[in-house]
Amino acid sequence: MLQRIQSIFLALAAAASFGALGLPFATTGQAVQGSAIFADGAYSVQDQIVLLVLFAVGGALALAGIFLFRNRNTQMRLSIFAFIANLIGIIFGILFFMQNSSDIGDSAIQDGLGAYLPAGALLFLLLAYRFINKDEKLVRSMDRLR
Repeated sequence: MLQRIQSIFLALAAAASFGALGLPFATTGQAVQGSAIFADGAYSVQDQIVLLVLFAVGGALALAGIFLFRNRNTQMRLSIFAFIANLIGIIFGILFFMQNSSDIGDSAIQDGLGAYLPAGALLFLLLAYRFINKDEKLVRSMDRLR
């Protein structure tokens, strides 16, 4: 049902994934010439198409999982795939940052809210999976009693 706790967690995970699309991961005080990710002064999802696709897919899968409340197995699978997409996005984001960190020089880097949203999405997806699994076990136990 839409009022279940896992629906709230899936909605929060989708919001966190989609929020990462608009907020920068890190910023510098000024644009860094010669840097692939800080050329505009901010490292965001728009700097790498892979990150854009992964976080958009993760958010879309979490959002789709909300409306599949009648099929808990599919809902669990979608939350796992959304978790994997967000996890791969985090890993690629860190790798892209590490590859281009030598281009930054001595510029000060401030982390942004966008760096923490994918981790929040992972947490919300784990919580959603836990509660979906809990509901599935409850339904199975009730079927055994019949």
